[in-house]
Amino acid sequence: MTFIAPPPLPDIILDPIVRLGLAEDLGRAGDLTTDATIKPGTRLTAHIQARKTGILAGMDAATYALKLVDADVKLDQRIHDGDKIMPGDTIAMMTGAARSILIAERTMLNFLGRLSGIATLTNAFAAKMEHTKAKIVCTRKTTPGHRAVEKRAVRCGGGTSHRYGLDDAILIKDNHIAACGSIAEALQRAHAYAGHLRMIEIEVDTLDQLKEALAHKPHAVLLDNMEPPLLREAIGIIDGRCLAEASGGITLDTVAAKAETGVDYISSGALTHSAINLDVGLDIL
Repeated sequence: MTFIAPPPLPDIILDPIVRLGLAEDLGRAGDLTTDATIKPGTRLTAHIQARKTGILAGMDAATYALKLVDADVKLDQRIHDGDKIMPGDTIAMMTGAARSILIAERTMLNFLGRLSGIATLTNAFAAKMEHTKAKIVCTRKTTPGHRAVEKRAVRCGGGTSHRYGLDDAILIKDNHIAACGSIAEALQRAHAYAGHLRMIEIEVDTLDQLKEALAHKPHAVLLDNMEPPLLREAIGIIDGRCLAEASGGITLDTVAAKAETGVDYISSGALTHSAINLDVGLDIL
């Protein structure tokens, strides 16, 4: 797979996320263990090392955490977000005040482990469907407050993003249709409301719903919980009139078959809500 990893998030986006992580750890009194055991002025060199195979993500957040604790600690990054890491690989070296490195350690590793886990799982999904045109897409099923870093981690793994929030596209789901009254009414209202740059997508569960939706020209349809034979039939009905997205119960075992039906996108909340942390550690040299 060939893809370009995203640039680091701007500091203004990272700042509240990383500050909250540090404040959560330091609490009201700071690092009692470090205060009790480490003499002021002590310096050390440490490295962050991979302990499992995966895809690296979260170095922007980890680096920013270190910067907030002590901007004078020197960090030499050896591996970059989006790159494959193997057990024993040195991700980064740090030299500076021992107290600062020890205070920042857990927050740095929490971001790296969580976000590399997301990137690694995304990469596994993307590998299963690389022989098709379909792209793997994450959803809004993210950790509250961490959406920006988690969605970036998906991109580091070779995926892309669905909506970032409720405010950047119109996605008419089954509950909207039920509250509105019908697919036709919901789409008519959406077209009347949306500006020319707003994407309108609608969720459908059956071919009859799909046909009703297509008559009102959505930009995309979300084909929910359809098995491959039904997806193929749906793609034939769509016939290129709009984008087609498959969703619902997507797993590593099923994603390839669904991608082979001709859909443009496959969305899975599992990329963010079910990723297992990738083991990375910090050791003093």
